Amino acid sequence: MSLTIRQMIASDWDEVAQIYQFGIDSGVATFQTECPSYEVWDQSHKKECRLVAVWGGKVIGWAALSPYSSRAVYAGVAEISIYLHPEFQGHGYGTILLNAMIEESEKQGIWLLQSGILQHNAASIALHKKCGFREVGYREKIARDKSGIWRNTVLMERRSPLNGTYDASVEALVEKIS
Repeated sequence: MSLTIRQMIASDWDEVAQIYQFGIDSGVATFQTECPSYEVWDQSHKKECRLVAVWGGKVIGWAALSPYSSRAVYAGVAEISIYLHPEFQGHGYGTILLNAMIEESEKQGIWLLQSGILQHNAASIALHKKCGFREVGYREKIARDKSGIWRNTVLMERRSPLNGTYDASVEALVEKIS
């Protein structure tokens, strides 16, 4: 068997929702306390940037983008969500899926991907760093988790070198100085 990455379709929702619920239940992936209906989820995510990872005919992970803002000036900024079934975590599938979403987002003109990750979710922070995201800050005690504990989130972003916001000459200069 091999991993396939493809566009998510509505009929994937039951498997996507199950994986999302695993993330909710883990207590480290999201502040959400329950999985929304497909209709609610569908309304809050960009239609063109929804991917699933499929292994042996089964959806084992998903990634999707939410718009950062409804204002036109921010059309190229999106928030990424990525979830893997617990049985498939730690095997590199998240890296493949996140890199596929980066590629897809760039095709769609996205110049900045951002993510707010619970500070104690070391695996997600490491995954994002591995795929070119950098920490740009944190939000202190932004929300309570399902146990009622106030949690911080780490703010991470990745700027696309393809969509006009990345200055390679600056990066080359920094590398030369280092």
